[in-house]
Amino acid sequence: MKKLSYLIPVLVCLAFLFSVNVEASGFGWGYSRNNDHKVPEVGKYKEILEKYGAYYADHSGDKDIYLTFDNGYEQGHTADILDVLKEEKVPATFFVTGHYVKDRPDLVKRMAKEGHIIGNHSYHHPDFTIISKTSIKKELDELEAAVAKITDQKELQYLRPPRGTFSQNTLQWTKELGYTHVFWSLAFADWKTDQQKGGAYAHKEIMSQLHPGAIILLHTVSSDNADALKQVITDAKKQGYTFKSLDDLMLKNILPKGAAGL
Repeated sequence: MKKLSYLIPVLVCLAFLFSVNVEASGFGWGYSRNNDHKVPEVGKYKEILEKYGAYYADHSGDKDIYLTFDNGYEQGHTADILDVLKEEKVPATFFVTGHYVKDRPDLVKRMAKEGHIIGNHSYHHPDFTIISKTSIKKELDELEAAVAKITDQKELQYLRPPRGTFSQNTLQWTKELGYTHVFWSLAFADWKTDQQKGGAYAHKEIMSQLHPGAIILLHTVSSDNADALKQVITDAKKQGYTFKSLDDLMLKNILPKGAAGL
Protein backbone atom coordinates (compact mmCIF):
# COMPACT_ATOMS: atom_id res chain seq x y z
CA MET A 1 0.00 0.00 0.00
CA LYS A 2 1.35 3.38 -0.94
CA LYS A 3 2.42 5.69 1.87
CA LEU A 4 0.39 8.53 0.39
CA SER A 5 -2.84 6.87 1.42
CA TYR A 6 -1.87 7.42 5.06
CA LEU A 7 -0.98 11.08 4.71
CA ILE A 8 -4.44 12.43 3.92
CA PRO A 9 -6.25 12.45 7.33
CA VAL A 10 -5.61 16.04 8.34
CA LEU A 11 -5.58 17.82 5.01
CA VAL A 12 -9.15 18.81 5.77
CA CYS A 13 -8.21 20.46 9.07
CA LEU A 14 -6.60 23.33 7.21
CA ALA A 15 -9.87 24.44 5.62
CA PHE A 16 -13.18 24.87 7.40
CA LEU A 17 -16.78 25.50 6.34
CA PHE A 18 -19.08 27.07 8.93
CA SER A 19 -22.17 26.29 6.93
CA VAL A 20 -22.75 22.54 6.90
CA ASN A 21 -25.58 20.77 5.14
CA VAL A 22 -26.42 18.14 7.72
CA GLU A 23 -28.17 16.05 5.08
CA ALA A 24 -24.96 15.70 3.06
CA SER A 25 -23.64 12.16 2.67
CA GLY A 26 -20.20 12.96 4.03
CA PHE A 27 -18.07 15.64 5.64
CA GLY A 28 -14.37 16.34 6.03
CA TRP A 29 -13.37 17.28 9.57
CA GLY A 30 -12.11 20.81 10.04
CA TYR A 31 -12.15 23.66 12.51
CA SER A 32 -11.76 27.43 12.54
CA ARG A 33 -8.21 27.93 13.75
CA ASN A 34 -7.54 30.65 16.29
CA ASN A 35 -4.52 31.76 18.28
CA ASP A 36 -6.58 32.97 21.26
CA HIS A 37 -6.02 29.75 23.22
CA LYS A 38 -9.72 28.92 23.08
CA VAL A 39 -11.54 25.82 21.84
CA PRO A 40 -11.97 26.43 18.10
CA GLU A 41 -15.37 26.80 16.53
CA VAL A 42 -16.62 23.95 14.36
CA GLY A 43 -20.04 25.30 13.40
CA LYS A 44 -22.78 22.71 13.00
CA TYR A 45 -20.26 19.92 13.31
CA LYS A 46 -20.46 20.35 17.09
CA GLU A 47 -24.18 19.57 17.15
CA ILE A 48 -23.67 16.53 14.94
CA LEU A 49 -20.86 15.15 17.10
CA GLU A 50 -22.81 15.67 20.31
CA LYS A 51 -25.74 13.76 18.85
CA TYR A 52 -23.59 10.66 18.44
CA GLY A 53 -21.32 11.00 21.49
CA ALA A 54 -18.25 11.96 19.47
CA TYR A 55 -15.50 14.32 20.63
CA TYR A 56 -13.12 16.89 19.23
CA ALA A 57 -12.25 18.71 22.48
CA ASP A 58 -12.89 18.78 26.22
CA HIS A 59 -15.35 21.63 26.88
CA SER A 60 -15.05 21.56 30.68
CA GLY A 61 -12.72 24.56 30.78
CA ASP A 62 -10.10 22.56 32.70
CA LYS A 63 -6.51 22.99 31.55
CA ASP A 64 -6.34 19.36 30.51
CA ILE A 65 -4.94 18.37 27.13
CA TYR A 66 -4.93 15.08 25.29
CA LEU A 67 -2.12 13.89 23.03
CA THR A 68 -3.10 11.67 20.12
CA PHE A 69 -0.97 10.35 17.27
CA ASP A 70 -1.98 8.84 13.94
CA ASN A 71 0.25 5.95 12.82
CA GLY A 72 -0.20 4.80 9.24
CA TYR A 73 3.40 3.82 8.63
CA GLU A 74 6.74 4.16 10.39
CA GLN A 75 9.38 6.75 9.55
CA GLY A 76 11.79 6.08 12.39
CA HIS A 77 10.56 8.64 14.93
CA THR A 78 8.01 6.76 17.06
CA ALA A 79 10.61 5.27 19.42
CA ASP A 80 11.95 8.76 20.14
CA ILE A 81 8.42 9.99 20.80
CA LEU A 82 7.77 7.08 23.15
CA ASP A 83 11.03 7.83 24.96
CA VAL A 84 9.89 11.41 25.62
CA LEU A 85 6.42 10.32 26.78
CA LYS A 86 7.97 7.82 29.17
CA GLU A 87 10.46 10.32 30.55
CA GLU A 88 7.78 12.98 31.05
CA LYS A 89 5.14 10.49 32.29
CA VAL A 90 2.64 11.66 29.69
CA PRO A 91 -0.11 9.38 28.36
CA ALA A 92 -1.10 9.31 24.70
CA THR A 93 -3.39 7.53 22.29
CA PHE A 94 -1.96 6.02 19.12
CA PHE A 95 -4.45 5.45 16.30
CA VAL A 96 -2.96 2.66 14.21
CA THR A 97 -3.78 0.97 10.91
CA GLY A 98 -3.41 -2.65 9.93
CA HIS A 99 -0.33 -1.81 7.89
CA TYR A 100 1.34 -0.32 10.96
CA VAL A 101 0.46 -3.24 13.24
CA LYS A 102 1.77 -5.72 10.69
CA ASP A 103 4.90 -3.74 9.88
CA ARG A 104 5.90 -2.61 13.39
CA PRO A 105 4.40 -4.93 16.01
CA ASP A 106 7.35 -4.13 18.27
CA LEU A 107 6.29 -0.50 18.54
CA VAL A 108 2.62 -1.35 19.04
CA LYS A 109 3.61 -3.72 21.84
CA ARG A 110 5.72 -0.99 23.40
CA MET A 111 2.86 1.52 23.23
CA ALA A 112 0.59 -0.86 25.12
CA LYS A 113 3.27 -1.99 27.58
CA GLU A 114 4.04 1.62 28.54
CA GLY A 115 0.40 2.36 29.29
CA HIS A 116 -0.70 4.19 26.17
CA ILE A 117 -4.07 3.62 24.54
CA ILE A 118 -4.22 1.97 21.14
CA GLY A 119 -6.96 3.49 18.99
CA ASN A 120 -8.61 2.11 15.88
CA HIS A 121 -7.74 3.87 12.61
CA SER A 122 -9.16 0.96 10.54
CA TYR A 123 -7.24 -1.86 8.91
CA HIS A 124 -6.94 -0.61 5.32
CA HIS A 125 -7.65 3.13 5.82
CA PRO A 126 -10.71 3.50 3.53
CA ASP A 127 -13.11 6.43 3.38
CA PHE A 128 -15.89 5.27 5.69
CA THR A 129 -18.46 7.54 4.03
CA ILE A 130 -18.45 5.51 0.81
CA ILE A 131 -18.57 2.00 2.24
CA SER A 132 -21.27 0.01 4.02
CA LYS A 133 -21.76 -0.60 7.72
CA THR A 134 -20.74 -4.22 7.15
CA SER A 135 -17.50 -3.12 5.53
CA ILE A 136 -16.78 -0.64 8.31
CA LYS A 137 -17.34 -3.34 10.91
CA LYS A 138 -14.94 -5.63 9.05
CA GLU A 139 -12.28 -2.90 8.96
CA LEU A 140 -12.61 -2.22 12.69
CA ASP A 141 -12.83 -5.88 13.70
CA GLU A 142 -9.71 -6.80 11.70
CA LEU A 143 -7.68 -4.02 13.28
CA GLU A 144 -8.92 -4.85 16.77
CA ALA A 145 -8.03 -8.52 16.27
CA ALA A 146 -4.56 -7.61 15.01
CA VAL A 147 -3.88 -5.47 18.08
CA ALA A 148 -5.35 -8.07 20.44
CA LYS A 149 -3.04 -10.70 18.98
CA ILE A 150 0.08 -8.87 20.10
CA THR A 151 -1.02 -6.80 23.14
CA ASP A 152 -3.27 -7.08 26.17
CA GLN A 153 -5.65 -4.47 24.74
CA LYS A 154 -8.29 -6.92 23.56
CA GLU A 155 -10.98 -4.34 22.85
CA LEU A 156 -10.48 -0.93 21.28
CA GLN A 157 -12.82 1.89 22.27
CA TYR A 158 -11.66 4.94 20.38
CA LEU A 159 -11.90 5.50 16.65
CA ARG A 160 -10.32 8.11 14.45
CA PRO A 161 -11.93 7.91 11.02
CA PRO A 162 -9.58 7.44 8.08
CA ARG A 163 -8.97 10.65 6.12
CA GLY A 164 -10.97 12.60 8.73
CA THR A 165 -14.19 11.92 6.82
CA PHE A 166 -17.50 11.11 8.46
CA SER A 167 -21.27 11.23 8.05
CA GLN A 168 -24.23 10.89 10.34
CA ASN A 169 -24.47 7.27 9.21
CA THR A 170 -20.84 6.47 10.03
CA LEU A 171 -21.14 8.17 13.41
CA GLN A 172 -24.27 6.18 14.21
CA TRP A 173 -22.96 2.87 12.89
CA THR A 174 -19.67 3.03 14.75
CA LYS A 175 -21.43 4.08 17.94
CA GLU A 176 -23.64 1.00 17.60
CA LEU A 177 -20.43 -1.02 17.24
CA GLY A 178 -19.23 0.34 20.58
CA TYR A 179 -16.79 2.99 19.37
CA THR A 180 -16.31 6.62 20.32
CA HIS A 181 -15.26 8.89 17.47
CA VAL A 182 -12.36 11.17 18.42
CA PHE A 183 -11.52 14.09 16.15
CA TRP A 184 -9.19 16.96 17.14
CA SER A 185 -9.05 20.66 17.96
CA LEU A 186 -5.35 21.22 17.30
CA ALA A 187 -3.32 20.10 14.31
CA PHE A 188 -1.09 21.41 11.56
CA ALA A 189 0.48 20.14 8.33
CA ASP A 190 3.02 17.87 10.00
CA TRP A 191 2.71 14.78 7.81
CA LYS A 192 4.71 15.94 4.79
CA THR A 193 7.96 14.09 5.41
CA ASP A 194 9.77 15.88 2.59
CA GLN A 195 8.78 19.31 3.92
CA GLN A 196 9.85 19.21 7.56
CA LYS A 197 10.83 22.62 8.93
CA GLY A 198 12.47 21.81 12.25
CA GLY A 199 11.44 21.32 15.84
CA ALA A 200 11.09 25.05 16.48
CA TYR A 201 8.43 25.26 13.78
CA ALA A 202 6.41 22.37 15.24
CA HIS A 203 6.73 23.85 18.73
CA LYS A 204 5.40 27.21 17.53
CA GLU A 205 2.50 25.63 15.64
CA ILE A 206 1.41 23.63 18.67
CA MET A 207 1.91 26.25 21.35
CA SER A 208 0.21 29.00 19.35
CA GLN A 209 -2.97 26.91 19.15
CA LEU A 210 -2.84 25.34 22.62
CA HIS A 211 -6.02 25.74 24.62
CA PRO A 212 -7.79 24.15 27.60
CA GLY A 213 -9.34 20.87 26.57
CA ALA A 214 -7.30 20.47 23.40
CA ILE A 215 -7.27 17.10 21.67
CA ILE A 216 -3.99 17.34 19.79
CA LEU A 217 -3.45 15.41 16.57
CA LEU A 218 0.16 14.73 15.61
CA HIS A 219 1.73 12.32 13.15
CA THR A 220 4.66 10.18 14.21
CA VAL A 221 6.17 10.34 10.71
CA SER A 222 7.20 13.92 11.49
CA SER A 223 10.78 14.49 12.61
CA ASP A 224 9.66 18.00 13.61
CA ASN A 225 7.21 16.53 16.12
CA ALA A 226 9.82 14.18 17.56
CA ASP A 227 12.25 17.07 17.98
CA ALA A 228 9.66 19.43 19.50
CA LEU A 229 7.71 17.10 21.78
CA LYS A 230 9.80 17.38 24.94
CA GLN A 231 9.82 21.18 24.82
CA VAL A 232 6.10 21.28 24.07
CA ILE A 233 5.38 19.13 27.11
CA THR A 234 7.71 21.16 29.32
CA ASP A 235 6.27 24.50 28.23
CA ALA A 236 2.66 23.31 28.44
CA LYS A 237 3.23 22.11 32.01
CA LYS A 238 4.77 25.48 32.88
CA GLN A 239 1.58 27.12 31.62
CA GLY A 240 -0.48 25.00 34.01
CA TYR A 241 -1.63 22.32 31.61
CA THR A 242 -2.00 18.68 32.61
CA PHE A 243 -1.71 15.86 30.10
CA LYS A 244 -4.55 13.37 30.41
CA SER A 245 -5.65 10.25 28.55
CA LEU A 246 -8.85 9.83 26.56
CA ASP A 247 -10.05 7.51 29.32
CA ASP A 248 -9.82 10.48 31.71
CA LEU A 249 -11.94 12.53 29.30
CA MET A 250 -14.60 9.82 29.13
CA LEU A 251 -14.61 9.50 32.92
CA LYS A 252 -14.97 13.24 33.28
CA ASN A 253 -18.11 13.15 31.15
CA ILE A 254 -19.63 10.28 33.14
CA LEU A 255 -18.98 11.39 36.72
CA PRO A 256 -20.23 14.57 38.38
CA LYS A 257 -17.81 17.48 38.11
CA GLY A 258 -14.92 16.99 40.52
CA ALA A 259 -15.64 13.30 41.15
CA ALA A 260 -13.11 12.05 38.58
CA GLY A 261 -10.30 13.38 40.70
CA LEU A 262 -11.36 11.54 43.83
